[in-house]
Amino acid sequence: MKELQYLNKYLRKYKGKLIIGILITVVARIFSLFTPRLVGNSMTAIERYVNDKAAYQDTIQDTLLINIGLIIAASLVSGFFTFLMRQTIINVSRYIEFDLKNEIYEHYQVLCSTFYKKNRTGDLMSRISEDVSKVRMYFGPAIMYSINTIALFVIVIAYMISIAPSLTIYTLLPLPFLSYTIYKLSRAINQKSTVVQETLSRLSSFTQEVFSGIAIIKSYNIQPTIKSNFEILSIESKDNNVALAKVQAWFFPLMILLIGISNLLVIFIGGKQYIAGEIEIGVLAEFIIYVTMLTWPVATVGWVTSIIQQAEASQKRINAFLKEEPTIKNGESNSEIKKGSVIFENVSFTYPDKGIKALDNISIHVKEGQTWGIVGNTGAGKSTLLELIARLYDPSQGEIRIDQKNINTLKLKNLRDTIGYVPQNPFLFSESIKQNIQFGKGDATDNEIRNAARLANVEGNIDQFSNGFETLLGERGVTLSGGQIQRISIARALIKDPTILLFDDCLSAVDADTEEQILVNLKEVSKAKTTFIVSHRISSVKDADQIIVLENGQLIQQGTHEELVKSEGHYRNLAEKQALQKEK
Repeated sequence: MKELQYLNKYLRKYKGKLIIGILITVVARIFSLFTPRLVGNSMTAIERYVNDKAAYQDTIQDTLLINIGLIIAASLVSGFFTFLMRQTIINVSRYIEFDLKNEIYEHYQVLCSTFYKKNRTGDLMSRISEDVSKVRMYFGPAIMYSINTIALFVIVIAYMISIAPSLTIYTLLPLPFLSYTIYKLSRAINQKSTVVQETLSRLSSFTQEVFSGIAIIKSYNIQPTIKSNFEILSIESKDNNVALAKVQAWFFPLMILLIGISNLLVIFIGGKQYIAGEIEIGVLAEFIIYVTMLTWPVATVGWVTSIIQQAEASQKRINAFLKEEPTIKNGESNSEIKKGSVIFENVSFTYPDKGIKALDNISIHVKEGQTWGIVGNTGAGKSTLLELIARLYDPSQGEIRIDQKNINTLKLKNLRDTIGYVPQNPFLFSESIKQNIQFGKGDATDNEIRNAARLANVEGNIDQFSNGFETLLGERGVTLSGGQIQRISIARALIKDPTILLFDDCLSAVDADTEEQILVNLKEVSKAKTTFIVSHRISSVKDADQIIVLENGQLIQQGTHEELVKSEGHYRNLAEKQALQKEK
C-alpha cells in the first residue's frame, strides 16, 4: 500500500470525522451484540420451561415478550448508528474525492506543453475520473467495512471467548487459511487491476480522438478501419476485465465455504459440549448467530482487499502524474510589465521531445510600442519565437528580457497577464461567442465585447447569427468557418488590452479585404503596444516597424519592408511571388 500512503494527508485532514465514524461503528456493533445474547437467553428459558413447566409456567411468556421487545429496540438502535456510520465515513470519501480531483486538475494546469504532447487526452481524463473513483472506494466502503469488521471481530470474539473459550477456538480455526488465501489473491488482483486501468485509458484516448476527428474519418470513409481498431481495444478491455473478475470470483465462494465449516464446527463441537453439560443450549444458539454475523464481514475482507488493490493500482497511475515536475518554473518577482520592450540575447531552443533545433542564436531588440513582422518558410521557428515570449517553453540557451527583466524571474501570472496571444491554431470553447471573447477579460461589458469584435472585423458575422453573441458554439468552434474562429480569437486577445500582442499567422483563413480591414484596426489599437505578427503573407507585415526573416531557426534578414524588397534574398523573392499571384 505504499502508493496509497500519498493519501495519508487527507486522512489527517478529516481525522475528526473519521474518529467520530469509528466511535459510531463501535457503538453500532455493541448494540448488535444484544440480539444473539437475547436469543440465547430465550432458548435457555424455553429449554428450562420444557424441562420444568410448573416452575416456569408463569414467567416464560413475560420473559419471551421482554426479550422480543429488547431485540427490536437493540436492532433499531444498531440500525440507526449504522446509518450514521455510513453518513459519516462515506461523506468523508466524497470530500477526499473532491480534494484529490482538484489537486490533480491544479497540477495539470502547471505542467508544460511538452507534458501534453507526450500524454493523450483520454489518459489524462481517465486518471482524474476512473482512477479517482477507484481511490474513493478505498476511502469510503473499504475503510467503513474494515472498521466495521475489526470492531465486530474484536467485540464478538472477545465476548465468545468469555462465555465458551474452547468452542470459540474451534469456530475460528478456518481464519488462518482465510488470511493466506487473501494474501495470494490480492497480489493477483493488484496486477490485473493495473492492466485493466491501462487498457481503459487506451480505450478512452482512442474514442476521444475518434470523436474529435469524426469529420476526417467520414470524409476519408475509414469507418470500417476505425470500427475494427475499436473492436480490438474493446475485446482487449473485456478480456482483461473478465480475467480480473475470475480472480475476484474466488473470494465469496471461499468465504462461504469457510463460514460453512465454522458452522459445522459450532454444531459438532458445541453439540458435544451441550450433551456433556458444559454449555447451555442458548450458548449454542448464540454461537450460530455469531458465526452468521461474522459471515458478511469475513466475506467483505476479500471485497475490501480487492478494492484496496484496485485503489493501489489507480493511485500508482495518479502518482506518476503528480510526480511530474513542470519544466517551466514560476518566477519569484512580482514586477509588472508596463512598457513591453523585448530583448532576445543569443537565444537558441531545441524541442526536448523531438530533439529538433527550432531557433539558433537569435538576438533582437524590440522597443516598446513597436510592431515586428516575422516571416519564413514552414518550420523556420516563427511560432517557437512567440511561444518563448509567452514562456510556453524556456530557451535552451540565451536569455529573453522584457522591460530589462529576465522573464524566468517573473511570476508566470504577471507575465501572461500582459500578453495577448492568438496561436496558429486557435481554440474556441463549447460556450457562447460572448463567453469565448470574454475569456480575455472576465468582467468585460457587452460594449467592450462588441468593440473587440468590431476591431477583429467579426461583429457583422456575429450579428447575422440568430442568437447573435449568445450563439452557442460546437466543440472547438466547429460551427464556425476558419476565418471566423481566427477573428473571434483576435477579439479575445484585444479585449484583454495587453501590453504585448502576439499574432501567430492568425489571418491565414481570411480574404484579402478582411485582412486589410483587420490590419487597419490593429494598427490603431497597437500604437502603444509591442506587437509581433507572424505571417506567410507580405501584406500582413509590410507596415511593421521591423521585419525579420527566419530560415532553419536562424535570422537571415532584418529591416523594414522597403529595405528588404531592395535587397536580394528570401523576403524579396516572397514579395515578388505574392505580387504575381495577386495580379493573376
